[in-house]
Amino acid sequence: MLGLTLKLPVWQAPMAGVSTPELTAAASNAGVLGSIGAGYLSDEKTEEFIRRVKQLTTADFAVNLFVPEEGEASAEQVQAARQLLAPYHKELKAEESLSFGSSAFNEQLAVVLQERVRVCSFTFGLPPKRALEQLKERGIITVGTATTVEEAVACEQAGVDAVVAQGCEAGGHRGSFQPPESMIGLMALLPQVVQEVSIPVIAAGGIMNGQGIAAALCLGASAAQLGTAFLVTEESGAHPLHKEAILAADEKEAVLTKAFSGKTARGISNQFIQDMQGHEEVFLPYPLQNTLTQSMRKQAGKQNNKEYMSLWSGQGTRLSKRQTADELVARLLEETDAALLAANRSVQNIKRTSR
Repeated sequence: MLGLTLKLPVWQAPMAGVSTPELTAAASNAGVLGSIGAGYLSDEKTEEFIRRVKQLTTADFAVNLFVPEEGEASAEQVQAARQLLAPYHKELKAEESLSFGSSAFNEQLAVVLQERVRVCSFTFGLPPKRALEQLKERGIITVGTATTVEEAVACEQAGVDAVVAQGCEAGGHRGSFQPPESMIGLMALLPQVVQEVSIPVIAAGGIMNGQGIAAALCLGASAAQLGTAFLVTEESGAHPLHKEAILAADEKEAVLTKAFSGKTARGISNQFIQDMQGHEEVFLPYPLQNTLTQSMRKQAGKQNNKEYMSLWSGQGTRLSKRQTADELVARLLEETDAALLAANRSVQNIKRTSR
């Protein structure tokens, strides 16, 4: 699919903030497509990350970029949001972020073009037409992200080579970019996207094991993208308390919130999420709210205080396992083969009994 040589049609999700070169390379070396979540990196850090991955693997890997979003808020709205967060900054001794920085998208794109990464994916919107043209000129595979059929069609019309269909079960921020925001589950979304577009579709959202991969393939996906399953591996850069929270959680604890970033994201419930319920009208739009809570989240991590960290996770928490990326991929390969064989046997049994 797309000219990629993989042992298993699986993509490791690009998880901005917890991606490490070791995780990306380990996934690619194991036979799936490793991905770099470059959304919050500078162009210098993006280049450094890519070159480190190249030192660790000769296999294909992807880089994911955030299409820039310009959040707008009045001085009064910013002040109200700061007042709401002030007690948390004080408790954690976190310096308040006073500067809302600009996107490094164009500079990061220049790095991807320079490094000729095999795959470049996009989240939170459609990349500029010229960006896609430049990537294609260098033979780089382009991938969009969609949470509705309409977004998937828009991705295809924009000219990307493939699209990730992301169900509401997914952890962290989803790639929504056309209002109103939708909460369609993957099982409903995937076959409809497959029906409406002609480009390869990668299924994402709540997939944690081989049975989920097999189900996605049976529904027409060309590959499955897994995030949370890789987030808890040894190579992941997620905070140890973040990993433990997922490993110990049940599916009811993976809730939706805008409290940390101003954009809907799914994570393990904690004190901050609970405290912020009922204050949604005060949150700033993304990425402004994300900037305001950044130092708080960072200090919480340093202090090993999971109650004020963004513990992003999908809904498949009970299926998470503590293991290396290589062990995860080996297990996924066995489970996927077994699930597809079992499905085939079931079909054959139905055929025999119906004769």
